[in-house]
Amino acid sequence: MSEVENTSFKDCLQKLIKFLENLKYEEAISYLVELHPLEIARLLESIPSKDRIQIWLNIDIGIKGDIIKNLNENVQSQLLSKMDIVDIVKIIEVLDMDIISKLPELKIHNLLLTLDYKHKDYLKRVLSYPEDSAAGLMNIDIITVRSNVTVGTVIRYLRLLKEMPIDTDQVFVVNKSYQYLGSIYISTLLTNKAEQSINLLMNKKLKPILATTIDNEVASLFEQRNLISAPVVDESNQLIGRITIDDVVDIIRDEAEHSVMSMAGLNEEEDVFSPIIQSAKRRSIWLGINLITVFIAVFFIGLFEATLQEKIALAILMPVVASMGGIAGTQTLILVTRGIATGRVTETNLKVLINKEVAIGVLNGIFWSLIISVVTYIWFTDLMLSLVIALAIIVNLIFGAFSGAFLPLLLIKFKIDPALAGGVILTTITDVIGFLAFLSLATLIV
Repeated sequence: MSEVENTSFKDCLQKLIKFLENLKYEEAISYLVELHPLEIARLLESIPSKDRIQIWLNIDIGIKGDIIKNLNENVQSQLLSKMDIVDIVKIIEVLDMDIISKLPELKIHNLLLTLDYKHKDYLKRVLSYPEDSAAGLMNIDIITVRSNVTVGTVIRYLRLLKEMPIDTDQVFVVNKSYQYLGSIYISTLLTNKAEQSINLLMNKKLKPILATTIDNEVASLFEQRNLISAPVVDESNQLIGRITIDDVVDIIRDEAEHSVMSMAGLNEEEDVFSPIIQSAKRRSIWLGINLITVFIAVFFIGLFEATLQEKIALAILMPVVASMGGIAGTQTLILVTRGIATGRVTETNLKVLINKEVAIGVLNGIFWSLIISVVTYIWFTDLMLSLVIALAIIVNLIFGAFSGAFLPLLLIKFKIDPALAGGVILTTITDVIGFLAFLSLATLIV
């Protein structure tokens, strides 16, 4: 095992940065090409833009396709823009369709002019599908055979190819119109007699994935069917590509990053080393939205200015009510948003889910209102104030749980990503409801 294989990512990054600081680009490139394409991609994402481009321009075209597949969207776009059409054609077979679709319009046009008629027609057809579909996710590097040949013929054909696409565990069987009929595993070819017919051995149970299937559903199908690879077909059952398990891992990883980054109003494809102005513009949008929601909450607080002036303890305890409702709502929001992403939560079972979450809100509201009211009484020795905060906590936890369950599906109806906007809207709702409940009750009782 080489020294490079035993080195951690942190050590690799430190070594690469040392080369770059000393402007030793040749040494940096020589060091990188010894690594796995996925490691190279991670390292490229972790260095400044100017160094990244300098290295990319000098990396061998033979590994560029495997590297670019593993980069985030923003870095992909940046590096593809630095490649000429001739180089893109050389790596096109290992690229996912969603990467090709992100090329600038002029480059796609020039790419279509460069390809032969067969590939041009094929690429036009595939690019007509959405990038978040199975067609956008698939690879076009597939091996196909006819059903009327023998095992020996297929094995000779595979030997003539000299190399197979990465992660090839099976070849696909098609008719003369290129319609999908079934598949045959490499292991099946190796363990059967040469004269055995492919028609008798092929697996007809492996159902193809329709090109228009959205990527989340593709991931679910791989999970349910325990797949390593799967064929992709168009509406007429013509085979147009394949999806492998590494593509599905990318979906899962992207979903996880999306969930985390969206909570802060950021894009999961955010380039850590993107230009300052560009990053500032992206983040300013959500800072502005947050400011609006804060002013909404402040407006409702202002309606009870006189009450707050009379009882300073209310101002001290207000954040407790808002925070408890916000946390309860966020727990439900994350649970439901994840359920929608995995297909477990729909409009059909929404009523049952809302009832369950409201019931949880009631139980937690009663439990924590008792604790908080006791603490409040010990602190301020005011029985009415303890009663007010107890009731406000119950109201806000129930409302927070209801909002967290209902809000994601409502946002989806308006074509808004609940992972991106749900947290901001939910916080506003629980803040406003919490303040209104607490201050209204205080005005009436205290």
